[in-house]
Amino acid sequence: MDREYDLVVVGAGTGGLVPAAGGASLGARVALVEGGEMGGDCLNRGCVPTKVLIKSAKVASLMRRAPEFGLGSVPVEVDFPAVMRRMRRVIERAGEHDSAERFRSLGVDVLQGEQACFTGPRELSVGGRRLRGRSVIIATGSHPAALPVPGLRETGYLTNETVLELEEMPRSMVVVGSGPIGSEFAQMFARFGCRVELVSLSPNPLPVEEPEVGEALKSYLEADGVRFHGGFGVERVSRENGEKVVVVKHRYSGEVRELRGEEILVAAGRAPSVEGLGLGDAGVEVGEKGIRVDEHLATSAEGVYAAGDVTGILQFTHAAEYQGRISLTNALFPVKQKADYRSIPWTTFTDPEVARVGLTERQAREQNEPVEAFTFPFSDLDRALCDGETKGFVKLVTGRRGRLLGGHIIGPDAGNYIGEVALALKKGMKIGDLSQTVHVYPTLSESVKRAADAYYREKLFTSRNKKLLKTFFDLRRRLF
Repeated sequence: MDREYDLVVVGAGTGGLVPAAGGASLGARVALVEGGEMGGDCLNRGCVPTKVLIKSAKVASLMRRAPEFGLGSVPVEVDFPAVMRRMRRVIERAGEHDSAERFRSLGVDVLQGEQACFTGPRELSVGGRRLRGRSVIIATGSHPAALPVPGLRETGYLTNETVLELEEMPRSMVVVGSGPIGSEFAQMFARFGCRVELVSLSPNPLPVEEPEVGEALKSYLEADGVRFHGGFGVERVSRENGEKVVVVKHRYSGEVRELRGEEILVAAGRAPSVEGLGLGDAGVEVGEKGIRVDEHLATSAEGVYAAGDVTGILQFTHAAEYQGRISLTNALFPVKQKADYRSIPWTTFTDPEVARVGLTERQAREQNEPVEAFTFPFSDLDRALCDGETKGFVKLVTGRRGRLLGGHIIGPDAGNYIGEVALALKKGMKIGDLSQTVHVYPTLSESVKRAADAYYREKLFTSRNKKLLKTFFDLRRRLF
């Protein structure tokens, strides 16, 4: 049966659910096609399940630290199957908002369980039916990238998706890749009691962050028992005596190490999920990182847009939501919006968390700005002292006349207050605006203000200003 829609959305992750719900709410005729699970990667294999596991791991860590808080020692026994059962319960509860039933109640035609394939511009075949859309949004997400390492496929390995299917905790694990996924899983499993080897091509984890952030995180991971191998690439993988053997080689010194584990977790990048979509028949170009889009999120095919991980731009759920909103507006209305990623924050949910928005200090200097950076450590923050969470710091990067260019936090619950810096950056504020904003005492968000206060201390409390003010006070005493 042929049907024509104002909008056809392919993919029911965040990048697709947002425009589908929005379009139907505006009165448009919308079809939503999803070949797998509603909710996409974030709900089923990413954000939600991993945060459940991270919380359980943090509780285990806090229990071990009980004497620090004046409490008796607590024996820690990790019931891994129970942890995984809780994870699945949370996914089920969180998934109610993304269910096919809810979207049908909004007026969306949901076609679940069938693969969509373009048969021409803005025309798709779905399970024997043909759909035509005045506009189409592709939001099919991404999946773990394959690592071309000899012996890896034959030996077997886990990804961030298949690791969530475990019923028993491995006694040992080699994690390949020290980006957000690798760092989070490495710390998590180490806190559960697993022996973890973390392999990284970069000298420190999270190589896209500020160098001092990665250096600090490395020390925190090692304190949790993670053995970090920085600067090493994987040469080959094999199985010996019931163990999986990962041979790694240092990219500069040539040193070779042999790492052994019950399991291997590969967390070395993502690839766009475009297989079987027939994008060539639609005239949609795909690059190395994902579907090519312009600043309006339009693809090379007229009337076809893309949003979320499949674009390869910023692979975060909140970025997918942002792109989903823009693609919806541009798909339905003649006045086009531009995507601007300069003030989109992100967080890596290690403990402490790593949050960031805007430019690093190095990136700012490459733009020939007169760059200054101001840092405040959590060890000097009263609330952090009260909580026993003093690891990390806040770093604010500024340009000419104190213009805010970037914010970087490695500290407790950093993701919960990076939004303040993101808003200041989006609105073109200066670092002084953060310093002059009254914050509740005692809170962790004060750390942002304290870092901003450092700007005034450096600019106002100079020896020259002190001499001038001393002259002013001397003169005032004489006159009055």
